[in-house]
Formats: sequence, structure tokens, C-alpha cells
Amino acid sequence: MDVLPERHRVARNSPLAERLDKLRERVAEASIRAKRDPAEITLVAVTKTAAPEEIRELLSLGVHDLGENRPQQLIQRATQLQELATRRSQYAESAPPPEKVRWHMIGHLQRNKAKPLLPLVNLVHSLDSLRLAEELDAQAAKIERRIPVLMQINASEESQKSGVAVGAAIHLAEQIDSMPHLQFTGLMTMAELTDDESKIRNAFSRTRELFEEMKWHKIGGANLRHLSMGMSGDFELAIAEGATMLRIGSLLFGGRADADDAEEEDA
Repeated sequence: MDVLPERHRVARNSPLAERLDKLRERVAEASIRAKRDPAEITLVAVTKTAAPEEIRELLSLGVHDLGENRPQQLIQRATQLQELATRRSQYAESAPPPEKVRWHMIGHLQRNKAKPLLPLVNLVHSLDSLRLAEELDAQAAKIERRIPVLMQINASEESQKSGVAVGAAIHLAEQIDSMPHLQFTGLMTMAELTDDESKIRNAFSRTRELFEEMKWHKIGGANLRHLSMGMSGDFELAIAEGATMLRIGSLLFGGRADADDAEEEDA
């Protein structure tokens, strides 16, 4: 997990640092209850509502996995951080090396937004159709990269939600796994926004069972290792069901729980 190493644990009083510490404590406690190692879990900070200075502070606190819902926002954020690192290296010879940022595309992705996005992104969480997979594979070939991807599963079966139906997922996974410039690394899902914990856990458990079935079929091979499940309002339930990646926005940066962590239709 991208949890704060001991060397980063210095006295800090900023609200963001305090919220991050509380979040890490809850992740660790949920992992212990689930008899899991917290090191298995990566925190992806959803920066949709974050100010630029908050993103820089978060990097200094040891969180290097950042997620965005919209392609244009991700491109803008990534470009700004790259320009900042370049300026620092030009004007301060003794400046420390820039923090490594791993960008996650977590929201709905239209095919026509893939080309400018792929050179910057480290993981696409929201692959939800064969047509999108074919476009990502074609664009990745042009830049000579193999792009890690997660398939988004509509485990809650909500009509308004993006994602692949559970019954269609195995076949699509096999097709994705055959594409030379995509690396199929796991599944992503969003539970229903509800107070009913049984419905939330059911969505996560169905996704985990599907993940295990894909492993049994040897789809993805050793690369199949990630379950992106859990947001600000339900991440502890996701940890109990095997999540390896948590997408957290509002607990870090404020806003209504889950709304800032969720996928967003790209306009």
C-alpha cells in the first residue's frame, strides 16, 4: 500500500496530513480485521476537487498514485506537475528529484479521448467495451507502450452505471488479454450508493468471485492481481472483500462522500 513510510512520519499539522493519517489508520484496522496485510492495498487519491498545492503536499506525504475522473483533467494535472518538475530542475541544481506520480484514469473514457491520455496514464480502471479496448490497443501501439488496464464490472446491475455485465466479463477478458498492447491486470467496480451494507458487499464479492474465476481460467496470467474496489463511503467493506486498490477523494479533500470518488460521464 502506498502508506506513509517511517521516514515521512514527521510532525505535521496541516488538515490534509491529519486526514491522511486518519485514513491510513482506518485502512490498517480494516486490513487487520480481514486478516490481510495493509501492504497489499494501494491508496489512489482522487484529485478531482483538490487544489494544486494539495496535490503537491500529498506527494510530499508519500502518496504517489493519483486518480482523475475526466481525461482532460488528468492531462491538465499531469502536464502541470511535469512543467513544475522541469522548472525546478532548471533553476535549482540542488533540488531533490521530482516525486514519481502514477496517474490512474478512473472515470468513463470515450474512445476519442484515448490518444492524448495514454502517454500520461499508468493504469486505466474503466475499460468497459470491446470497442474501447480496440482503440486503446491501437493508440498504445502508436506510442510503443503496453498499457495496463482494468475491466470495469457493473456488479450492482444498475442501468445508469457504466461497466461490463457479469455474464459477459469472461469472454471480453479473453479478448482483452489477447491484445498485444494491453496488459490485463484486474477488475474495477463501484458498489451502489446505499446504506444497505449487504448490497455493497454483494457487489464487491461478485467482482472478487469473477476475478477468481478469471484466475482459474488463467486469463491475464501473473499480471492479473488487482481489484479496484472501495471509495470514501465503503472502502472498509471493499477491503474485507479483497480490494487491492482504493479510490479515495472526499475523505482527503472534502466534499460529499463517494460523489467525488465516483466515475463521471465524460462530457
